Amino acid sequence: METEKMKAREGRLYDANYDAELLAERAACADLLYTFNQMPPSMAGERKTVLRRLLGRVKGDFAILPPFHCDYGYNIEVGENFFMNTGCVVLDGAKVVFGDNVFVAPHCGFYTAGHPLDAERRNRGLEYAYPITVGNDVWIGGHVCVLPGVSIGEGSVIGAGSVVTKDIPPHVLAAGNPCRVIREITEVDYEKYK
Repeated sequence: METEKMKAREGRLYDANYDAELLAERAACADLLYTFNQMPPSMAGERKTVLRRLLGRVKGDFAILPPFHCDYGYNIEVGENFFMNTGCVVLDGAKVVFGDNVFVAPHCGFYTAGHPLDAERRNRGLEYAYPITVGNDVWIGGHVCVLPGVSIGEGSVIGAGSVVTKDIPPHVLAAGNPCRVIREITEVDYEKYK
């Protein structure tokens, strides 16, 4: 039997609002997030244990600062030396994969979920989810919004306040609304901070 969760994984319209299985999974995620977000800073190890239970895959050392919010948790994968600052949201109806050495500034959003433009299907609770991929060595500035289906290439920097609507190639500085490539990151950028 085809489930709403299966439809979501295939990038098709699915019932995210009324399906009992998905509602239960989001409720379980919300309970873990509540625990995580209420722990004092002195319980950093315990917070990391909760995140390891919540997230789909964790590679090596990582840090996510509270408050943090997501839909399911199990669709989120983080690489080695991953850092996400406070106030971030990941709507993970589809996979959200962060590479190694990714730094995410405060109040960023990664939204795999989208809704039909027509009100009739939208009002029935239907949505779609397209995966987001962030390559290795990426820095994402504060208040960045990454939309469904976007990939950000390795070594790129996304400027603060950007709305990333399309794929960003590797090793570039990109910014704006909509986010666009400003220039390549070169040896000159390395020399600047010596």
